[in-house]
Amino acid sequence: MAYQALYRKYRPKTFDDFIDQDNVKKILINSIKNDKLSHAYLFAGPRGIGKTSMAKIFAKAVNCLNFNSNDDVCDECANCIECNNNSVDIIEIDAASNNGVDQIRDLKNKISIVPSVLKYKVYIIDEVHMLTNSAFNALLKTLEEPPSYVIFILATTEFYEVPETIVSRCQCFNFSRISLNSLNKRLKYISDSENIKIDDDTIMEISQFSNGGLRDAIGVLDKLNSFTNGDIKIEDFKTINNLVSNEDISNLYTYIVNNKKKELLSTLDKVNLDGYDFKNLVERLMIFIRDNINNQINENKDINKIDIKLVNCLNDLLIELKESLTPYIIVQVRLLDFIINNIDVTSNLINDNENDKIISQEINETKKDVKKVDTKSVSSSKYKIDYVVNEDVKKNYINNALATANKSKKDLCLE
Repeated sequence: MAYQALYRKYRPKTFDDFIDQDNVKKILINSIKNDKLSHAYLFAGPRGIGKTSMAKIFAKAVNCLNFNSNDDVCDECANCIECNNNSVDIIEIDAASNNGVDQIRDLKNKISIVPSVLKYKVYIIDEVHMLTNSAFNALLKTLEEPPSYVIFILATTEFYEVPETIVSRCQCFNFSRISLNSLNKRLKYISDSENIKIDDDTIMEISQFSNGGLRDAIGVLDKLNSFTNGDIKIEDFKTINNLVSNEDISNLYTYIVNNKKKELLSTLDKVNLDGYDFKNLVERLMIFIRDNINNQINENKDINKIDIKLVNCLNDLLIELKESLTPYIIVQVRLLDFIINNIDVTSNLINDNENDKIISQEINETKKDVKKVDTKSVSSSKYKIDYVVNEDVKKNYINNALATANKSKKDLCLE
């Protein structure tokens, strides 16, 4: 048998196989048990989190002959087997390539045909937001009042591009990204089943890299398996994905907050020469700083304001990188600008405060050398204290007062 990609091989076939999306599963299961099926559903959410898989499972569930016995498809009855074998009554349409009004009119003409084998004929329209306005208009009436044996399931990654006239005719479900814990468990299960040797740290890196998308995570695992022949190290993951090491991320943060411009530029040069992804570098630097802030909170420490400002700077930088043809230059200039306007200024303020303390201390010390002489006032019966200052003390006062002046101006005042 030809090799099958891991994300296809381990695609969920029952509700129980499906990870996360518990609220969606509960509503769909209860609607089948209580015989309260809607005529149209809209599944929305990021790519690779199971919208189409859930649509296929739901299509199988509404036709399963033994569903009520275990709140899940039995995967053994004649209807379940028919669905698993690409039943003609489960029609999948890719709206990205079939987005014209002619395709929708053809669908309307065939919708009146009763199911060949199953109880319900289910139309799954993937990436429905890709339909043209004319196609959406042609779909409206059919979507609102389809035959009793027809169920529509629309799936989209761009919910806000679907016309409100379509949304209002559907029961809508928002799919969330898969949690890190669930991704780790699923990758661990697949790697064990496929005899792939991989440690927990590498699995965590893959999960974080996939940004909540299970399909992407399994795809990366599949690619690493081919690259390493089943013995995956964390260095292999970073190599094939052009990722900067954790050490470089930590060093970059240190160079920024400690005003080490030369070291910062040297590290960025290395990243550029090695061909690493600057967008991923900025994202990981943000995560590193976020973890620092969380640690400060957990340890009841004051949050470093520079960390907050740096995260905001990096967020703006990410937006710029999406349209930049020279990411290296943008990252270099923006980080230098941050140092100049935040770190340098802070350092100067600290130095000024230190100088003020030193000057104040010197003035207090010179006051000890002042001689006090009591003289009788001519105009009053009260006595007053006059201060007689010798030349050395006088020079100390002037030097302290002109601490920030250059030498030529000091000499002029001391003459």
